[in-house]
Amino acid sequence: MPEPVAGRLSDAEALDLLEHADLLEVGAAADEVRRRLHPEREVTFVVDRNINYTDYCVSGCRFCAFYKEPGSGAGYLLTRDEIFRKIEETLALGGTAIMMQGGLSPDLDVCWFERVFADIRERYPIHIHSLSPPEVVHIARQSGLTVPETLRRLRDAGLGSLPGGGAEVLVDRVRHEISPHKIGVDAWLGVMRDAHALGLKTTATMMFGSVDTPAERVEHLRRIRDLQDETGGFTAFIPWTFAATNTALEDGHLPPTGVDYLRLLAVSRVYLDNVPNLQASWVTQGLRMGQVALAFGANDLGSTMIEENVVRAAGVSHSVTVDELVRLISAAGCTAVQRDTLYREVRRFD
Repeated sequence: MPEPVAGRLSDAEALDLLEHADLLEVGAAADEVRRRLHPEREVTFVVDRNINYTDYCVSGCRFCAFYKEPGSGAGYLLTRDEIFRKIEETLALGGTAIMMQGGLSPDLDVCWFERVFADIRERYPIHIHSLSPPEVVHIARQSGLTVPETLRRLRDAGLGSLPGGGAEVLVDRVRHEISPHKIGVDAWLGVMRDAHALGLKTTATMMFGSVDTPAERVEHLRRIRDLQDETGGFTAFIPWTFAATNTALEDGHLPPTGVDYLRLLAVSRVYLDNVPNLQASWVTQGLRMGQVALAFGANDLGSTMIEENVVRAAGVSHSVTVDELVRLISAAGCTAVQRDTLYREVRRFD
């Protein structure tokens, strides 16, 4: 388990940094932490693909522009052949992983995912980084299983790790307002705890700027840090800003600014002293802001994002090639390193 750094930042101190600290000063503090954890000045990224297997979802979250009502006929469910074709395209582009995520469909149980994962494992040399905690809980309910039983069966079928989606802000007040039918805080953390106990690494995320307050953002960070103290299973933390376009929260919403994003990113790096990697969300912030984030504590630029549909549905669309990411990282004075999902080196660009 990672050892916390002496002089750990308190919740009150973190809140003060979010609300009052000079942006460049908190950025410098975050960069100092980043240099201590990653003194080699390497910036990593992964070549993978999001495969959104269905947009049918019973959750109906108010912040989501992607989902379709089950039974409406307006959505889709990918066939296994369609999934396989996307994997083959990913491998042809040098990809090492897929991230399968989708809606909470009333028609899919654990057997569907077991068959798909087992077929993928048999056919392709690719890591399956898939299924957020809300999906896992939904699959367990659909299948009459416990969460640990569900995770064990999925792992045995080929699931390699879990993304941290569905976290939004880990405060039940916020969740009740923006996603009242989705799992609560304890259930989200419980899936991650169970996954870590089974040897599955996961990431942790935060989507902020909907109806949350700075104090609630700090509460989210505390819950991640506490679970990491317990299990050591989080490989990275990935915050991004809420995009309101085409959602039920669009009217009157004041979007977070780039300054808000950089401040939250920097405070996260200082506060989460036990999480090894901090990922900049260039997909939601844009490539230039992703580059700036490398001076505010981030050491990872996430995925080249061969395909992405959920954020795109909310009106945010960015794409990038490996060469573009390497140039961006080099221009920031860092060495670009392609990694796999578990942060093992695949290729260096010295």
